[in-house]
Amino acid sequence: MITVEKVLFLSDVPMFEHLQSAELAKIAEITAEIVTPAGTLVFKEGEYGDELFIIVEGRIRISRGDRVLATLDARDYFGEMSLLDGEPRSASARAEVDTLLLRIRQADFQRILARNFDATLAVLRTLSRRLRAQLDQAGTDR
Repeated sequence: MITVEKVLFLSDVPMFEHLQSAELAKIAEITAEIVTPAGTLVFKEGEYGDELFIIVEGRIRISRGDRVLATLDARDYFGEMSLLDGEPRSASARAEVDTLLLRIRQADFQRILARNFDATLAVLRTLSRRLRAQLDQAGTDR
C-alpha cells in the first residue's frame, strides 16, 4: 500500500477515525505491512508487547487459554493496550485465514502522540469507548 492508500484506510479504522488527514499521514508513515499466513500466531498471551496491529484483509482470532474472546476482521485492531503500556499481552492472537496486517510500533506511535495533543486525545477517547463497550458486552457496569 502506498501512503495515500494507508491514510484512506486508516480513516475508516475506529481507533483513528477522528484524526485529521495530517495526523493520519504521520501514522501511515510508521506502519509496516505484515503478511500473516493462516494459522500463524501473531502474539501469545503473557508475552510482552509493544505493537498494535490493524487488519487490512483477513481474520484474527483473539483467545485466552482455550476460550475465544473475539474474531476480528478488516479494519479491526488489536494489541492496543500493550502499545500504550508495554505490559504482557492479555490474550493470544492467531490468523484464521491468510491475513494482511499493518503494524505500528510503540516507540514510533508515542513520538507522534507526544507531539500532537489532539491525536492523543482522539486515540484515548476511542480506546475509552471501546473499553466501555466491552464492559457493557460482558455485563459489567463500570
